Amino acid sequence: MPEMSTEARDAILGRVRAALADLPPLTPEADTPVAWTYGQPRALDNILDQFEDRIIDYRAAFERCTPATLAEHVVGALQTYGTASVVLPSGLPRSISDAVAAAGLEVRLDEPQLTRIELDATSAVVTTCAVAAAETGTIMLDHGPGQGRRALSLVPDVHVCIVLADQVVSDVPEAVARIAPAIRERRPITWISGGSATSDIELSRVEGVHGPRTLHVLLVDGS
Repeated sequence: MPEMSTEARDAILGRVRAALADLPPLTPEADTPVAWTYGQPRALDNILDQFEDRIIDYRAAFERCTPATLAEHVVGALQTYGTASVVLPSGLPRSISDAVAAAGLEVRLDEPQLTRIELDATSAVVTTCAVAAAETGTIMLDHGPGQGRRALSLVPDVHVCIVLADQVVSDVPEAVARIAPAIRERRPITWISGGSATSDIELSRVEGVHGPRTLHVLLVDGS
């Protein structure tokens, strides 16, 4: 490709300057005003329905339940995938661990921490979450009580995630504002949008590469 001459470059830039000559001298901020504050709730028609739609669109399983039926749904979800063993982080309701054990599944605790080999051999994990964004169907874990360390939600092949209705917010900015304290404490944050999946250049979908192959969301709504 031939190099542009100095004369041609000056001519092009001269035309650009002439075209911009009649624009008012505004600062970038004044030129593109945005009447919006980061992290504020956005109005959605039905926030829980939209969250469900996005979760299903990611090819994840979704169920609604009540606090009274949560343990039953956890067991049902684990049995759906033929789970033999499950790791239950500390902080989960006692009713869940009792129901899982009563169903004959092997319960593994992470105190002391499971080794990499033990965790890799574990079929599933059950966790709570910190917040979820309805607009994108993104679930965020800040690894507080009921969520365990980050490896627990990344290694087992099945992740059953419990989301409370009041943890579902409008969008990602509002969700990030919710977990700001954890971010300031420099705690790890895990973002989940469906089961782990990737595609090669021919768009062949491969699941379970970067995390759990299967995501099963239980939305607990007491209303």
